[in-house]
Amino acid sequence: MDLYNHLVDGFDPRIKPYFLMSSPVPMSGILLCYLFFVLHLGPRIMANRKPFQLKEAMIVYNFVLVALSIYIVYEFLMSGWATTFTWRCDPIDTSDSPQALRMVSVAWLFWFSKIIELMDTVFFVLRKKQGQITFLHIFHHSFMPWTWWWGVGYAPGGMGSFHAMVNSSVHVVMYFYYGLAAAGPRFQKFLWWKKYMTAIQLTQFVLISLHATQWYFMDRCDYQFPLVLHLIWMYGTFFFVLFSNFWIQAYVKGKRLPKQVAPSQPNGSTAAHANGKHLKNGTKLKENGTSNGFTHENGTLNGSAPYMGKMKKA
Repeated sequence: MDLYNHLVDGFDPRIKPYFLMSSPVPMSGILLCYLFFVLHLGPRIMANRKPFQLKEAMIVYNFVLVALSIYIVYEFLMSGWATTFTWRCDPIDTSDSPQALRMVSVAWLFWFSKIIELMDTVFFVLRKKQGQITFLHIFHHSFMPWTWWWGVGYAPGGMGSFHAMVNSSVHVVMYFYYGLAAAGPRFQKFLWWKKYMTAIQLTQFVLISLHATQWYFMDRCDYQFPLVLHLIWMYGTFFFVLFSNFWIQAYVKGKRLPKQVAPSQPNGSTAAHANGKHLKNGTKLKENGTSNGFTHENGTLNGSAPYMGKMKKA
């Protein structure tokens, strides 16, 4: 309890009035409930039920996150990155100036957006896409909001907020893509840049790690929480490795790409192989909730599956 009180007492007093910031218990409880639902309760509830379509809900959800991400990027820029920051050693402004308080506010909003994004996985469960809930997906959606809660509590601003601004910029593009994908096959022709989504993610992690690396080569830097920079550097590097592995599996080895439909057989039926299974007489394959649809940043699906006859390799 003494350690707990010491940790919480060290919080920036400007952040404590914000929702869910007075104690780590509610935040940790939300994440534990999330893990319990997506890994156990949700699949069990859906086991004997038909998958929900949720098309309209997903379209609204994705485009709301696009708007929210644009707002977060704008607020980060106006709070320092486009006004007073040097993009090198930028300490946290601990004053109560309007710009400093604006940075505190957008830092909290960025963290809260990660709580909203837990719905990504909930949609997969309700749509019975359980096979697409990978380690990378779960780790990214649970680990980031937990660590950023502490980051916001101690260091709301300064050079440690760079990765939050970059991440929100990427999410503008990412959720715009998912919104179009959720709208159905008629928008598939506008999604030719699917492959580049992972490339954008990899570029993000390179920029984040490089920015944090500057600190190690500076003779002097007054940034108040170097531990945050160490964690950001490790985070960027670790996720670069994970997303690189996904890129190799999906676009080099082709293990996550839909297969071409085979020519018609002599008896007039069609046959194709997808995910190691055989399709006959136009039957659509679904195994473990997977289908040949649009690829999520971490190997999950967030859209409608195209017709079998239109399946193409990325």
